[in-house]
Amino acid sequence: MSFRLIFTQTYQKRAVKFFKRHPELISQYEKTLNLLELNPNHPSLRLHRLQGNLQELHSVSINISYRITLEFLIEDGKIVLVNIGSHDTVY
Repeated sequence: MSFRLIFTQTYQKRAVKFFKRHPELISQYEKTLNLLELNPNHPSLRLHRLQGNLQELHSVSINISYRITLEFLIEDGKIVLVNIGSHDTVY
């Protein structure tokens, strides 16, 4: 099953800011999105549910330092991207 990624306006603004600071991560980011569409449970994404105030969200890794938080709506086949940034920024 393939999933559909949903890019909200808020997420897109955050991503633009993020890539102005980190243009070297664009290829890793694109690879992460491709894997997320094809198989969100791929081991390299390290998909996991968040806790506390963010318990409705999940997170995947772009690399060891940077994450994407997302809403993972399995029943609708949608993945809504919420935030992008360092571990401390998105959590």
